[in-house]
Amino acid sequence: MEKEKGSLSGSMDLYRSWFGPSTPRPPLKNYLLLTILTCFCPAYPVNILALVFSVMSRNSYDQGDYEGSRRLGKMALYVSIASIIIGILIISIFCAVHISSQKE
Repeated sequence: MEKEKGSLSGSMDLYRSWFGPSTPRPPLKNYLLLTILTCFCPAYPVNILALVFSVMSRNSYDQGDYEGSRRLGKMALYVSIASIIIGILIISIFCAVHISSQKE
C-alpha cells in the first residue's frame, strides 16, 4: 500500500476528514464582487438585498448546502442586474429632468 503525501500544514488532511477522499466541492458562485459594485448604484434597497443574498450564498456553501448556495447565488445575480438597471433608469431620469429644467 502506498501512503499519500499531505501538505506540510496538514490542511489537506483536515479537508479529507470533513469531506472524505472522493467528495468534490462544486465551485462557489456567489457574485460577491458584482453585488459590492452594485452598492454604488442609486437603488439602495435593491442592491443591499443583492448583497444579503450573496453573503447568504457564501454561508450556505460553507455549511455544505451546495444546492442552496447555488440558488442564493443566482438570486444575488438577478437582483444585482435589476439593481444596475434601476440605477441606470434613475440616473437617466435625473439627467433628463436636470437638462430640461436648465433650458427654461
